Amino acid sequence: MLGDVLLINDKHRKAAEIIIQKILEIKKSKIIVCVSGESGSGKSELSHCIGKDLVKKFNVPTKIIHSDNYYRTHPHFRNKWRLANGIEQVGMNEIDWKRLIGNIKDFLDNKISQMPCVDLVPDEVDMLTTDFSKINVLIVDGLYAINLPCDISVFIDLTYHETKLAQASRGKENTDELRWKILEQEHKNVVSLKEKANIIINKDYTVTCID
Repeated sequence: MLGDVLLINDKHRKAAEIIIQKILEIKKSKIIVCVSGESGSGKSELSHCIGKDLVKKFNVPTKIIHSDNYYRTHPHFRNKWRLANGIEQVGMNEIDWKRLIGNIKDFLDNKISQMPCVDLVPDEVDMLTTDFSKINVLIVDGLYAINLPCDISVFIDLTYHETKLAQASRGKENTDELRWKILEQEHKNVVSLKEKANIIINKDYTVTCID
């Protein structure tokens, strides 16, 4: 997402180093890494560290896709839609999985692909063109990203309760009663995906690899 605010620190860098070693062990020309966790858990920060180090330290061409760009409803109208349809509708069905999977297929097929990209300044959806023939590792991050088929699935095991202060301090979104209700509903959906992960980022941001 354009204009996103990343608060990167040593815990993200150290976790990224371990995950990168797992990526480098995979002997494939096209590798998909998915990173999931609740809002405020550090998905974007961790993905950025993984992607940047793969490129800068290991010369592995890498691209990050944020599944937040794939909501079916425009950012301007999303909360109105949620209020009209009920907060219980917040969840995986809000994502345009067909479009996201189509872009991932373009990556696997080395195609030039157009992808949505939310610019957070005007809160509008732009289109981004990428030549996937130049990319070897695709990182997909988002609340429900590890619901996708991937080679490495990372789950950040922090709940929105544990990152509530970060939610307020980041200033990315309103922190009113509606926002907390949305976070609670997202929590119910996100925790159901933990069993799909083969790498867990624990509450202290240590890394557990599951064989």
